[in-house]
Amino acid sequence: MQRGLGGRGLILAGWLAAIATCMVPCAAFAGQTAAPAGQQPESSTTAQAPMTKAQAKELFRSVDEIMSFVSSDSKLPIEHRVKRKLISRDQVNRYLTKKFNEDEGTKRMERSEIVLKKFGLLDRDFHLRPFLLSLLTEQIAGFYDNKTKTVNLLDWIPPDQQKPVLAHELTHALQDQKVGLTKWSDVTLENTANNVQQDNQHIQMDEADTARDAVAEGQAMAVFVDYTLRPTGKTLADAPELGDRLQDMAADSNGSPVMARAPLLLQQSLLFPYTDGLSFEQAILVKKGAQAAFADVLENPPSSSFEIMNPQAYMSHAPVPVLRLPDIHPLLDAEYTPYDVGVMGELDVRMLTELFGGRKVATALAPQWAGGVYYAAQRKSAVTEAEKDSTASIALLYYSRWKNADAARSFLCVYASEIPRKYSGVVRRTQDEADGNEQIYSTNEGDVLLSISGDGVFISEGFELPLARKLRDQIVGIQPTGPLQTAQVQPHELSLGLAHTLSSFGIIRAAALQRYTFEGYPSTAR
Repeated sequence: MQRGLGGRGLILAGWLAAIATCMVPCAAFAGQTAAPAGQQPESSTTAQAPMTKAQAKELFRSVDEIMSFVSSDSKLPIEHRVKRKLISRDQVNRYLTKKFNEDEGTKRMERSEIVLKKFGLLDRDFHLRPFLLSLLTEQIAGFYDNKTKTVNLLDWIPPDQQKPVLAHELTHALQDQKVGLTKWSDVTLENTANNVQQDNQHIQMDEADTARDAVAEGQAMAVFVDYTLRPTGKTLADAPELGDRLQDMAADSNGSPVMARAPLLLQQSLLFPYTDGLSFEQAILVKKGAQAAFADVLENPPSSSFEIMNPQAYMSHAPVPVLRLPDIHPLLDAEYTPYDVGVMGELDVRMLTELFGGRKVATALAPQWAGGVYYAAQRKSAVTEAEKDSTASIALLYYSRWKNADAARSFLCVYASEIPRKYSGVVRRTQDEADGNEQIYSTNEGDVLLSISGDGVFISEGFELPLARKLRDQIVGIQPTGPLQTAQVQPHELSLGLAHTLSSFGIIRAAALQRYTFEGYPSTAR
């Protein structure tokens, strides 16, 4: 899929990835160090006086000490000293707003928004751009800039609260020295696919940026936890229960008003690199040690959200399910312009099924995913900007494979239940259905065809029924019957593009990490 849908996941992750390519994904833990037991941490949005010169000097001096800890903990060598800079909240906000307005990633993000809405992952009346600007200004904190090789420190956060944040950010600095993060973290194809070769190239490369973001942030989170646990003598590797505790805390949006009202897609795709990335790194740490979890993973990164969510599959070199598209352009190009193509990965399925069917359904179905691909085209009859911005201008197809026929049918039921909520004027046309494996609907945006064959589910929204059936037959017919093709080391995924872009701005849910209280473990923040 094009940057912006994903590879990061449907669309969201890709967008966020594209917005700030000069900045490595980083965590903005504004004041999010562990709070002493029984004490609530300050809100990241609470106004605080700028630090004194003495405090600034202490914080600058601590950079080298913390860098040594990070190197020892991660086994990543220090190649050179890292530059440091103290910046104000206004400077951060002005920089991010300017970058958001000018960056090519914003344009890709806005283009992808319509596909997310077509899938039902965003409400039709949701406006992503102003929401993300609000989120940026609420969530931003310190960051490492891999373009200038500088760690940017915040003049409104006390030094003791920034030191664990520094452990996170300086992990990015050592990653940068190891592999060159600007090039390493952004490998998604830029241009719209216009033929079958480009379609499948995009599909092959669709989730890589998402997976690499999860590696970068997961490693930084692991070091952050180890730094916080220093007084106990424990680490994430020998206190593995902390990983689950962090997942639970990250899911709590208390203290982040903007994130609390964010759509599920935005919340989960934003958190994915930090929470699932941490779980991925923790699994490798426990089984294989620091060298494998840090340097080795940077050298041979996973290629998909599937591997991040299933670290055992990554460690055992299990094939990553990747489907193919036939040459559908002769059927479409007279009336449609190619708009987007890509992977619907396991993370996308988890979010989609939770949104449509609830968390229990998502927990049960997502692990049964065995590959998914989508294609979006825009009607050439849509001429005005208003017409092009409408989901009615987009026709969408989505083909997924499942580990068994029961899982495929369950997914079809979940997806079908959402059709009346996505469209108006929905009427089921049972008289047009060829057999019990088809569901056909009329909607205000055209025909909808849902079809199941064995362990495969085909969905068409907006294509006229005869064309939809031709597309289905070609797509189902080209898929392998044996083991699925393995993804290359560079895919992207629809929703995760958002996470990639946001993380590259230096964003993380500050409120979640502000609540970092490890029960039973003393805190480094006093």
